[in-house]
Amino acid sequence: MSIKIGIAGPVGSGKTSIIEQLTNVLKENYTLGIVTNDIYTTEDANYLKNHLDIDKERIIGVETGGCPHTAIRDDISANQKAIEELEAAFDPDIIFVESGGDNLSATFSYELIDYYLYVIDVAQGADIPRKKGAGLLFSDLLVVNKTDLAPYVGVDLDLMQKDVKINRKNKPYLFMSNKDPSTILKTREWILSLL
Repeated sequence: MSIKIGIAGPVGSGKTSIIEQLTNVLKENYTLGIVTNDIYTTEDANYLKNHLDIDKERIIGVETGGCPHTAIRDDISANQKAIEELEAAFDPDIIFVESGGDNLSATFSYELIDYYLYVIDVAQGADIPRKKGAGLLFSDLLVVNKTDLAPYVGVDLDLMQKDVKINRKNKPYLFMSNKDPSTILKTREWILSLL
């Protein structure tokens, strides 16, 4: 039985990039499957098929046809079908389920996934942690992405970290940048602790 990890967050926060990086640091020791969600395309799935060195059949794109969070929280049938296909064909250790880009209220149904991480990025503004939202408050892990952009968008990372800590209470969070490869390893460690 696979462990299923959801990845949600606003458009452009870096969800697909994080899946790409995690796959690259996990694929040597674990078998993987990926389900992506887009409204009217399979853009994210196509990107991953062209950039990852894993069997393309292990990546399934779901076209939700509507509000992205509906397909991961309310009518999860299309995503469940994709997961069942991956489990039947490959029996992967880990399946990533990427939500379509959504607002701060996106959450996953725990009938679909076992754990989920929620991604925000510093370029969206330093006030995002104070605006809260269900994904930011209740996800199993919060990832604050693109920290390398902070100086260019006028974000004080120390202040942002204080706001995250206050709003997350005792729930885990990570600050991440694809310019610093050690940060993806922290996310990998979180996943390995779930296994």
